Amino acid sequence: MLIGRVIGTVVATRKDEKLIGSKLMITQPLDLELNPKGDPIIAVDTVGAGIGELVVYTTGTAGRIAARKLDAPIDAAIIGIIDEMDFNKELLEGP
Repeated sequence: MLIGRVIGTVVATRKDEKLIGSKLMITQPLDLELNPKGDPIIAVDTVGAGIGELVVYTTGTAGRIAARKLDAPIDAAIIGIIDEMDFNKELLEGP
């Protein structure tokens, strides 16, 4: 699972028929300090996320499973909306 922020939506009137009914969101991957990390991706939204929200997303087969569309061309899916994050930076830096 990965952290991202929804930064936009995608409307595609013509698309693979297995994606019909899927809400597509532009998601910016983030690091733990919420800094952008890499290029934005398009993810299928399975939880009703909105623009500006922090989300948990997954990629690959896990994305298709989350969207309940195993035969669809889905590479990423939003699977949670983050309410709060708490972690110890010192543990990330090691001994």
